[in-house]
This record gives sequence, C-alpha cells and structure tokens, in this order.
Amino acid sequence: MEELVSVAVTAAAGVHGDFRGAVRQGKLPRRQVSLIEAESWEAALRELDDAQAQLLPWYSRRANLCVAGIRLPREAGAIIAIGSNCRIEVTMECDPCSRMDEIRPGLMAALTPDWRGGVLGRVLDDGEIAVGDDVRIER
Repeated sequence: MEELVSVAVTAAAGVHGDFRGAVRQGKLPRRQVSLIEAESWEAALRELDDAQAQLLPWYSRRANLCVAGIRLPREAGAIIAIGSNCRIEVTMECDPCSRMDEIRPGLMAALTPDWRGGVLGRVLDDGEIAVGDDVRIER
C-alpha cells in the first residue's frame, strides 16, 4: 500500500496504480474503488481494546480512499462526489476478509458491523482527487 496526496480516478481504470480497478471487457465494474470512513476504522480499533492495534494506519484495511467527517451511504446506488469532478456509485458493502485477522486477530469481526469495512463502488465520472477535497453524498 502507498499513501498518496493526489491521484487520478477514472471509469476505465479506477484508482490510478491499482490494477483491481481496471474494467474487463464485457464486465460491469462493481469493485473499482474502496472507501472507508476514518471514524469506522477508529471504532473498530477501539473495539479491539489493544494499545498496539490503535497504531494501525487506515491503509492496513487495504482501502483505496479514507474519508473523515462524513457518513458513507449504506446502500447500493448512492452517489459519492469527491472534489470537483469525480463521482462514484456505491455498488456494495466492502466485507472485511480473513487478511484483516492476519494483520490483527479480531480485526475482521470488529470491521463487520454497520459497514465499518467500508463501501465498494464504480467510477461514473473521472477526476483528479486530493487529500482535503470536499466529499459529498449526492443521493
């Protein structure tokens, strides 16, 4: 994982540099971009009640983007707008996988309630996004 200050997000490739966002011919993309709330990550770590766990950075979750101060939609079809142009449609919950327990035992269960593991989406409109950009829920 690599923490970036800005990145291009496109309908053709998802988050620049993440091969999982590329659209395969004949397939409808559902998992191009993963987003997690900083508050949900912190709640999961608090639930672990372990000083070492509190030091885990958000990107340990392996999410593409971390947002703060906004509650991400908990339903498919919602639209998240980031910066001036980028729009992402929520397609599903990002269920935590067993890799989370490899990072810290119990993390998978701590990320499970209330979509704490984040959301997955497909890019509707390309955009260059950066740390500090405005994040809005359009519907």
